[in-house]
Amino acid sequence: MPAPATSPAQAPANSRSRVLVASLIGTTIEFYDFYIYATAAVLVFPSLFFPNSDPTTALLSSFAVFGAAMVARPIGAVVFGHLGDRLGRKGTLVASLLTMGIATFLIGMLPTYEQAGWIATALLVLMRLAQGFALGGEWSGAALVATENAPKNKRALYGTFPQLGAPLGFIIGNGLFLIIGALLPSSAGADPSQPSEAFLTWGWRIPFLFSAVMVVIGLWVRMRLVEAPVFSQTREAGLVRKLPLATVFRSHWKQLVLGTFFMLATYVLFYLMTTFSLSYGRTAKDAAVPGLGYSYTTFVLMMIFGVLFFAAFTLISGPLADKYGRRSTLIWVTAAILVFGLVWVPLIGMGTLGVVLWLVLGFTLMGMTFGPMGALLPELFPTSVRYTGSGISYNVSSILGAAVAPFIAVALWEAADGSPWLVGVYLSSMALLTLVSLLIGKETKDIDLDEGEAPAGVGQESRDESAAVAP
Repeated sequence: MPAPATSPAQAPANSRSRVLVASLIGTTIEFYDFYIYATAAVLVFPSLFFPNSDPTTALLSSFAVFGAAMVARPIGAVVFGHLGDRLGRKGTLVASLLTMGIATFLIGMLPTYEQAGWIATALLVLMRLAQGFALGGEWSGAALVATENAPKNKRALYGTFPQLGAPLGFIIGNGLFLIIGALLPSSAGADPSQPSEAFLTWGWRIPFLFSAVMVVIGLWVRMRLVEAPVFSQTREAGLVRKLPLATVFRSHWKQLVLGTFFMLATYVLFYLMTTFSLSYGRTAKDAAVPGLGYSYTTFVLMMIFGVLFFAAFTLISGPLADKYGRRSTLIWVTAAILVFGLVWVPLIGMGTLGVVLWLVLGFTLMGMTFGPMGALLPELFPTSVRYTGSGISYNVSSILGAAVAPFIAVALWEAADGSPWLVGVYLSSMALLTLVSLLIGKETKDIDLDEGEAPAGVGQESRDESAAVAP
């Protein structure tokens, strides 16, 4: 039986500013945590936690721990998705943010390999798994807060605010590392691109400990939220699923598959432009596997300049997706990503101007592809399984794209004797898979999130299943 229509008394109790800030702050912290770990994985973790390996092996080992969190994310998506679809979005978001904050803070307290041997490395892996578990429930909850409280014709715009956390987290995280690096510079006789002894000893810990401050602010904002009417109606109508996961796999498996591949190119581009590019940009030109040879500070400043375009085009993508549709917008952007992967070498070969252009184009495309996902993935699923479904799609894609992307990129970079051309081809290949999935899928912008739901297998569930999948 359909849920009753929303009455004036049931109008959203969350103000627009509260919705946007609550959806933005959690993902800002999420990506801040990612960036500080990714930066530490390049700068200090190889020597602090994998000191007995050669530089390339140590870097790959550090990235492997980085990728381990991505494996934990789908598990977190299932657990927090179950709680979010059964009990509500608010409490689940608070729990995921708290778990994430504690894990990040504890990384800043870990002993190094020199102090505790393999136990230090094991603890780093454990905390990284805890981060991934928490992050598995963070994004989908933030996206639901934004889209379920948004006017129908502005869902993509509202959905860009949790996405905006990515560039903001980058600027805060890397900006903090730059400040610490400036205050703790390498000695005059040392390689200026390498961290100082003070930075290796305790300076790297500051960004992880600072995360606690951001988490407290995030918890304060989220505790003031109330449930969106669309979820309250579903609960009052008795349509909450006992096992959302079973319903998703039984009735919405096509959306799960499509949603996963919708995100694939986005994830690969994201991690190549942030994690791999930092390694490639600061590796010396005369190294065994040569890079661009920029100092850490110079290249991060260039990246921050590119990330400003990431932020701007994330917001620009929302109105475009509301006007022209999520699918149409993403088809054109994904085709552009495919072409972008094929022109890496010509761009980078133009010198510093070409490298800056490479970063600007990559981050611009990142904003254009990432922004609409905040609305698209939640729109694939009905209210009773939306947290679970969107979370699984988003986080399974993190394994296929994010967990392996830095590892594959370093291996391809090494195989091509320092040239990034194979890495660009890898990006284009992933973009092609996403492009095919978008061509198979159908538009979702006109889906009504607050429509009633029928029992599994009939009526509304069937409508929702066909809404995003071509016949």
